[in-house]
Amino acid sequence: MPSDSQQAGFFEAPEAGASGAAKRPLAVRMRPRALGEIIGQPHIVGEGCLLPRLIQADNFGSLIFYGPPGCGKTSLAEVIAEETESKFVRINAVLSNVAEMRDILRLARYEAEKRTILFIDEIHRFNKSQQDLLLPDVEAGNIRLIGATTHNPGFYVNAPLLSRSHLFRLEPVVADAMVDVLATALTDVERGLGSHRCTAEPAVFQAIADFSGGDLRRALNALETLVLSQPIGAHLDEETVEVFARERQIRYDRDEDEHYDHASAMIKSIRGSDPDAALYWTFKMLQGGEDPRFIARRLTILASEDIGLANSHALTVAVAAFEACEKVGLPECEYAIAHAVLYLATSPKSNSVTLAMGAVKKSLRDQPVQAVPLWLRDAHTKTNKGLGHGADYLYSHDFAHGVSGQDYLLEPKQFYHPGTAGAEAATAQRMEQLKKLKADIQRRSKPTDG
Repeated sequence: MPSDSQQAGFFEAPEAGASGAAKRPLAVRMRPRALGEIIGQPHIVGEGCLLPRLIQADNFGSLIFYGPPGCGKTSLAEVIAEETESKFVRINAVLSNVAEMRDILRLARYEAEKRTILFIDEIHRFNKSQQDLLLPDVEAGNIRLIGATTHNPGFYVNAPLLSRSHLFRLEPVVADAMVDVLATALTDVERGLGSHRCTAEPAVFQAIADFSGGDLRRALNALETLVLSQPIGAHLDEETVEVFARERQIRYDRDEDEHYDHASAMIKSIRGSDPDAALYWTFKMLQGGEDPRFIARRLTILASEDIGLANSHALTVAVAAFEACEKVGLPECEYAIAHAVLYLATSPKSNSVTLAMGAVKKSLRDQPVQAVPLWLRDAHTKTNKGLGHGADYLYSHDFAHGVSGQDYLLEPKQFYHPGTAGAEAATAQRMEQLKKLKADIQRRSKPTDG
């Protein structure tokens, strides 16, 4: 007869030794069974860390695990339930709905003595009303929520729910730790692939770890595919794994956090004048499927924001790269993007345009707005001339060096401060000369007493 949980439409974690366990994917079979088996997250589960203390005391509320795919979020949740002897209910936010959630919460209230841990995979997929539904039972302690997400919780998890949870960020699993797990999985008879009696060179494990990009699930899936494609007792060498490395796809989520993280890395590398790093992040994005026009737009912004008048040609190069992306497309436009990235990264840098723009916006926002002086107003009509518009305007070209000495604000202000890098050094020198020349003209034009 089905249990209450099965009738409610959700499921609990299968018990060890359940029938059909051998048919489950290797990545599932090899999941850690205790906190000490969690790998790749020493900053969370290492000695002296907060999470192990909370688990040992069985004194924690809601937890949010944030990290890339295959880093162990689900495994960590299952281990916590096992070590605290809690009832473990797992749902996926993509497949769940409000009716199912109500059934889960109602049963958790009824079975309060079982200390239900509700694990919600991809919790960022829940909308606001679904997340709000959890709040009363989280606050009352009817459930202990563990949410897992690959997306920044600050953007996707409601502030009230986030404020009631401990947030832990998991990192991609390092290659060395991954190699150890792969070697164990190949020989483990109980949970791994030991019954196939295959052997492998150490380089095979290293190659799989390298192209898995910190995703342990992906690495185990690759190993399982390799072994199952070989006869019993086969030996795996580097040549066997080459096809996986050749056909691998770089993990890059162009619509979410990685999109912005990689763009940020590219921009900061260019700003820091590191052409190699800038090119690396740029082409990681491109090979991950990023729209080249997005990259070109960022380069165009950067050309003025971070290079500016130190090298005004940078803007021309960036705009040309954007046009190449529009008119030529991939893969040929990669040349123009690489050209622009290297040119911008090796250009002298100045943020004087950014600072000037920020200063003038602040002035307009925080200080009284100035009217246009009469001598600068349009005087094309008889009415305007009759009002005195433009009457005292001094035409700059009528004066030596093109400087009349006239002011162009009722209350003169300085927003632009020239930098000293690249071409802007000459601009700074010229602006200083113009300032002295204008001051001299104004001093000589003042009427003298007597």
